[in-house]
Amino acid sequence: MTVNMLASESTLPAPVLLVEDEPLICRRLEGLLLQLGYAPEALVFASTLAQARACLATEPIALALVDLGLPDGNGTDLIAEMHAADPGLAILVISAWSTEDAILAALRAGATGYVLKERDDLEVSLSLRSVLRGGAPIDPFVARRIIEELRPRQAEPADGATGETLSPRESQILRLVSEGLGNREIAEELYLSRYTVECHVKHIYRKLAVSSRTRAIHAARTRGLLD
Repeated sequence: MTVNMLASESTLPAPVLLVEDEPLICRRLEGLLLQLGYAPEALVFASTLAQARACLATEPIALALVDLGLPDGNGTDLIAEMHAADPGLAILVISAWSTEDAILAALRAGATGYVLKERDDLEVSLSLRSVLRGGAPIDPFVARRIIEELRPRQAEPADGATGETLSPRESQILRLVSEGLGNREIAEELYLSRYTVECHVKHIYRKLAVSSRTRAIHAARTRGLLD
C-alpha cells in the first residue's frame, strides 16, 4: 500500500547511485530503496570514490546517497563534483560523521540533505521519502549542530579553551579515553561506529583547545571535568 502510494505520486528518479563501503549499511539502504518501490536494476553501487566516478562516467544518475568516510577519500569531494555537473541533482548524505566541519562542508558542496547512520530504518526511510518529494531532510542532531555553528561565538577564555561545555556523550567518551581505551574499544563499549567516536573525539579536542589525548585528559582534569 505505502510503496504503491509513493510510486503513484511521481515517477521514482532513477538510477540511484549508492556510495557506501560498509556492506551491512549498503544492504540496509538497498532494502529501504526496494521498499520504496525501486527495482533492483535501478540501483548502482560503489564502495569507493574511484568506483563512483567510474559509474558517473558511464551513465547519468537521478539520485545519489553518499557516505563521507570512504576508503580512498572524503565523499564531500564527490558531492562537489556531482553538484557542479548537475546543480539540480538530489544528493543525500548518510554518514556517521556528525561534526560541524563535516556537516557544513557537505552541505556547502551541494548535498541536499544529511542523515546519520545511527538512525533507525523508519527515520532513514522518512528522509529518503522527503528527498524523493523534493525536500531537503536534515537530521535533528545535524540541525542542532548547524544552529550552534550559526550562533555568535563568545570570546575565548585566556587559556585558549573555547568555553563550550561537553555534551553528556562527549563526557562519557572523554572518561573512557582517560581510562586508556582506543577509539575502536570505545565504539564497542558504547555500541557506536568507530567514525562516530572519532568525530566526538575531534569535537572534544576543539572544545578543550588541544590536539592529543594526553592534553585532552590534562585539560579536562584542570577544568574539573574528570576526577
